[in-house]
This record gives sequence, structure tokens and C-alpha cells, in this order.
Amino acid sequence: MKAEVFIGVDVCKPRLDVTILPTSEILEFENTTKGIKQFVKHTKKLKPILIACEYTGGLEQPLLIACTEAGLPIAVVNPKQVRDFARAIGKHAKTDAIDATVLAEFASRIRPSITIPASQHVRALEGIMTRRRQLLEMQTMERNRLGSTRDESARASIEAVIAFLEMQTGDLDAEMLELLRADSELKALDSLLQSVPGVGRVVAARLISSLPELGYASTSRLSALVGVAPMNHDSGSHRGLRFIRGGRANVRAMLYMAVQTAVRHNPALKVVYERLVGSGKAKKVALVACMRKLLGVLNAMVRDGKPWVDVTKPLLEGA
Repeated sequence: MKAEVFIGVDVCKPRLDVTILPTSEILEFENTTKGIKQFVKHTKKLKPILIACEYTGGLEQPLLIACTEAGLPIAVVNPKQVRDFARAIGKHAKTDAIDATVLAEFASRIRPSITIPASQHVRALEGIMTRRRQLLEMQTMERNRLGSTRDESARASIEAVIAFLEMQTGDLDAEMLELLRADSELKALDSLLQSVPGVGRVVAARLISSLPELGYASTSRLSALVGVAPMNHDSGSHRGLRFIRGGRANVRAMLYMAVQTAVRHNPALKVVYERLVGSGKAKKVALVACMRKLLGVLNAMVRDGKPWVDVTKPLLEGA
């Protein structure tokens, strides 16, 4: 029987470090269009069971798209999960070659799900949303500086920068709307999500761009992906407090803002929130619970193609 082939790819700006199992062959390709084509050509001959690379904030996208178009199975995995796996198997050193080997072993033992790249419009939307978040962070920093600056010329400079950043943010908002209107599927999805009281244009755009699993995964899986699934902290007779961590922080932050609005203006979620607080739950705990409830509703809406009013009652009963 022919041995199953698993490949790990460590992606960095100049190159792709590659490890092939079970032969332990180590290769290197330039991280360019030409280099990726060479990797794909070489890899297709091996007929791998799975290729694994880490999420690197966008650097992995050309490789993901090229492999998918070539029919190669590739999974983009969480870097933290890979580092935890490396420690578990005793690989504490860290170099690009070692990382590629760990990724190949991770693919072989864990068998993560294949990643399907987002459409061109969704990738463009993700770029807009990422830049928008960066501009808002810069505005916050400049406003903090303005509050502690007394020199008039310095204040004028800061105010000019804030005005420019606000203009840039407005331009991005216009691009976002144009992009959503240009794609009929995205337009319909945006309209569906915004039918929920508390979910506005920006929250909907973030969900579309950063949570493509919405409507296709289970709610428990989505809760784990976003980082709102409660984790146990028990040992023996000790029962620790449940907590949340990890996941997609950008989606979680948007969902948190949506819920803060929803528990005031969305009658269904307001009832859930008040019931939880009335039963003794801390307000933040109640808000996180509402985030999970809202995520479940959104998931059902996208899965079934039904607006808010049609799915609210059965999903919120007994909350």
C-alpha cells in the first residue's frame, strides 16, 4: 500500500518552507506567484491527503487559492492550536523548518477540515473591514492625545489628523456599501442579517467577511469559533467559574456591541437578558449568553434563508 502523504507549509513573506511526510523531505519555494505555482506542480504529483498551513493574517491566501483551484486539499489552521500541539509532542524549538514539520504532523494526526477560500468580493470586504478597524483604532489614539495636549499648534495638528481619518473611514464605508450592492448574494445576506434589531450595517459586514461558516456549521461550533463557548474549570470536587477565551476577536467584539444594543431595543433578547440578570447572573455573563443566543438565531436565519421574525420564537423559548 502506498503511504499517505501529509504536507506542512510554513508561510512567511519571502518563502514557503515545506515538509512532506512520511519521507520527511524538506523543500523551499519563493512566496511569489511563480514559487506557488512550482509548489502546486510538485505537490500534485504526490497526491497528498492534506496540506496544512497557519493563518497569518492574509499571507496564506494566495497559497490557499492556488491549492484550491488545483484541487489540492488544504487546511488553514489556528496558530495557537498548532503551538499547543507542538508542545504536546515535545517540539519546543521554533524555526520555519520545524514549524513546517509540526504542521505536517498536525495534518497527519489531527486531520483538520479543509478550508474553502472566500469569494473575491468577500475577500475584498474583509480587507475593507480590517482597514476600517485600523482607522478607528488610530482615531481613538489621536483623540486620547487631544485630551492631554494643551499646545494649540499640536492640537490643530491632531484635529487635522482626526478629520483625515474620519474622511478615510467614510470613504471605506461607501466602498463597503458599493461592494455589498454589487454582489446579489452578499446584498441578500446583508439584508437578512440587518433584519435583526441590534445588527447594523457594520456588524453585518463583519459577520459576512469574517464568519463564512455562518449558516453551515452548528451553533456550538460557531460559538467556539467566535470564542463565546463557556469553558469548564473543574478538578475533583472543585467547580470553577466558566470562562471564554480565544476565537475570532474581531467577530466577538462586533457581536458584543450588537448585543449591547439588542438587550435595550430588541424585545426578544431583552427578555432573555433580564431573565438571566434577574436569576442572579452577572451582567457580563448575561451578555455573553445573549451573544450565544443571537449567534444561534443568526445561524438559523442564514441556514434557512428566513428573516428575524420567522425564527425568533422557537430559538429563544426556554432561554
